[in-house]
Amino acid sequence: MRRTPMILALAAALAGCGTMAPDYQRPAAPVEASWPQGDAYALHPTAGDPSALGWRDFFVDQRLQQLIGLALENNRDLRVAMLNIERARATYQIQRADLFPAIDASGSGTHQRTPSRMSPNGNAAVTHEYAAGIGFASYELDLFGRVRSLNDAALERFFATEEAQRSARISLVAEVANAYLQLAADQERLALAEDTLTSQRASYELTRRSFEAGVASELDLRQAQTSVDSARVDVARFTGQVAQDRNALTLLIGAAVPDELLPERTLTPVAVLAELPEGLPSEVLVRRPDVLQAERTLRAANADIGAARAAFFPRISLTASAGSASNELSQLFKSGSGTWSFIPQITLPIFDGGRNRAGLDAAKVDRDIAVAQYEKSIQSAFREVADALAAYGTLDQQLAAQQSLTDATGISYKLADARFRKGVDSYLAVLDSQRALYGAQQSLIDVRLAREANLVTLYKALGGGWQERVAAVAASQPG
Repeated sequence: MRRTPMILALAAALAGCGTMAPDYQRPAAPVEASWPQGDAYALHPTAGDPSALGWRDFFVDQRLQQLIGLALENNRDLRVAMLNIERARATYQIQRADLFPAIDASGSGTHQRTPSRMSPNGNAAVTHEYAAGIGFASYELDLFGRVRSLNDAALERFFATEEAQRSARISLVAEVANAYLQLAADQERLALAEDTLTSQRASYELTRRSFEAGVASELDLRQAQTSVDSARVDVARFTGQVAQDRNALTLLIGAAVPDELLPERTLTPVAVLAELPEGLPSEVLVRRPDVLQAERTLRAANADIGAARAAFFPRISLTASAGSASNELSQLFKSGSGTWSFIPQITLPIFDGGRNRAGLDAAKVDRDIAVAQYEKSIQSAFREVADALAAYGTLDQQLAAQQSLTDATGISYKLADARFRKGVDSYLAVLDSQRALYGAQQSLIDVRLAREANLVTLYKALGGGWQERVAAVAASQPG
């Protein structure tokens, strides 16, 4: 019995070796050393540090804040991502258990009758044997770090799952904000279509009376009718679109959306953007959860190489037990009944048909694939930020130009309508001006929506609030 602690201590000491995995070096970021420059990137930042902006600081609209909070509680995709973390945690715990011997207690009783024909003395005999013990079976001494490499790989994949959950969280926040903005924009489009329909119906009635009085032609009347019918089409279309927007928002929230949390019928600013950092893009991009997820996967592939290398070396496993045995149950734990066994086993690969070599080659290729995927994730992140910055640097100009165009078109419509009332122009000029004004107003809503959506895209592309994302990984690390 005294030998068992010595065996366990020896096993633990031998298992504390390092691994044969290559030293990990983070690949250099395959992107430019600075953000793109040019006319499209004329930024107008406000004061502050975006790394300190959580989503509650970034999104200033109170209704949107409450909707995002509901989505983070109820969204089913995010719930699945969180459950994936728990599954990865359990998988890591299973792999980590191989670092320690599994100690089991056992008890058995054997009863056997030997017939007279097989008995040495020619008499039938009944024998009894009882045993009780404690020990472990086939515990691998991790001399070359195979088990530890597999454990490291499982841990990195667990961390990758955590980063995937954070990425899903940021994406959900952005999706809710975009759905909220889309609903607000479509509600404003619907309101504009309804106002236009009311105005066109009034113009149609005026034209109809003029036609009946012989002042206006039938052509003027039919042209006025086309304006009414076009507005009716848009009212019906935007009514359906608003309903679909509400359905999309309900799906993201994961529950019914309270009416008091719906946006107003006018698209209003919902977010503020802090000053962008002037450092290297890699310093920003490597903090994104999807990039960190790719790096964790790379580190796991690097650890797999260590396990594949260790497969070329001997594998030593131990089986040991200690206890007592007796042919009578009452004598099982009496003095002199002690028993023990110690069975070391070594396995040395000699010929495996190239299996281990192929396994190592596959592990190296997997590592190279992970490197390429990590570099691609940085390049994609750089492109997303650059695109968002290009839009951010030009949308204010687009908005100003579109507002000026809308104002000028409105004046043109009023002048054309006045000329028609005085009999100077036909109704066709009014119709063209009205259509131009309506199109300009719709385009103005589009540009305003694009500007707000671009802020959401920048927030997501820059990592969604780094201070909020940089969670205590060590605190969440499975024990």
